[in-house]
Amino acid sequence: MDPVVIVTLVAALVVVFLFAAAVRIVPQARRYNIERFGRYRRTLQPGLNFVLPVADRVNTKLDVREQVYSSDPRPVITEDNLVVNIDTVLYYQITDPRAAAYEVADYLQAIDQLTVTTLRNVIGSMDLEETLTSREEINSRLRAVLDDATGKWGIRVNRVEIKAIDPPATIKEAMEKQMRAERDKRAAILHAEGERQAKILTAEGTRQKDILEAQGAQQAMILRADGEAKAVELVFQAVHRNNADPKVLAYKYLETLPHLASSDNNTFWVIPGELTEAVRTVTSAFGDQPTASRPQPAQAEEAADTPRDGRVPELDAGSAVSLDAATAADEAGKQAAAAVSDAKAEAEAAMSTQVPRRGQTSGD
Repeated sequence: MDPVVIVTLVAALVVVFLFAAAVRIVPQARRYNIERFGRYRRTLQPGLNFVLPVADRVNTKLDVREQVYSSDPRPVITEDNLVVNIDTVLYYQITDPRAAAYEVADYLQAIDQLTVTTLRNVIGSMDLEETLTSREEINSRLRAVLDDATGKWGIRVNRVEIKAIDPPATIKEAMEKQMRAERDKRAAILHAEGERQAKILTAEGTRQKDILEAQGAQQAMILRADGEAKAVELVFQAVHRNNADPKVLAYKYLETLPHLASSDNNTFWVIPGELTEAVRTVTSAFGDQPTASRPQPAQAEEAADTPRDGRVPELDAGSAVSLDAATAADEAGKQAAAAVSDAKAEAEAAMSTQVPRRGQTSGD
């Protein structure tokens, strides 16, 4: 082969090698630290970059996107001397690739150890109850310490979260019992409150019912009294409008007497003293001789004392003593009913005899 061709081929290969060594393509969200003869030279940005072949080399390749780092559970002692296992989740981002590569040997290990020590300092000043209920405070204090320490490393801590806090098994059982007792207490309180409300509503309903019933009874009594008053008023007006004489009133009086003994609970009742006078008035009004003169007072007393057809007995003290209350009431009722029936019969007979006489008088 011709030496000139060989030299040309070797020169072409060297040029290709040098060109390949001088070109560096950096992906998006990546940063490359370049060292020239072992000393930091610059950081390559995303895109096409050129370096000196053989003299420049890539030392570290870093990802500048936000990273998530989850630590293993670490034992931490609280203020009340209880050991709890806490694991955290860390969100960080590289802001200075040169500092992240040259200011700390392993930034992940450094962040992990710093997180553990900060947790022990923060949790050591809290008891278990406060530790379980103060996650936001713990997160903010952790972030403040980590952000201040990792700033010189070219790393920004965006967020720190406590993923889990695991107390000992005995503490878990005690906490479960406490929570169960608290739930039972709330359930009992709610049940008692429900029963109280139910009783209040029932009492309110009963009160409203009694009030409405009393109002209804009151209205009914008022309406009944108004009806009776109107009825009495109509009867009174009818009597005065028709100009009823004492004879009609005496007849109605005798007609009402039998109703006094109509109740089953009446064991004793008194016959008024006007009974004989009412009977005598009706008899004299509808007798066969209406024009006859009235009897003298002595004759009236004798007629009142004399029994009629053996039906109206004399009510003296001796007879009242001899009969008991029930027998006297029944006997008096029968006698009053008999007297009324006799008065009705005599009145009907007197009216039948007076009708033709009135016709003859009017004809003459």
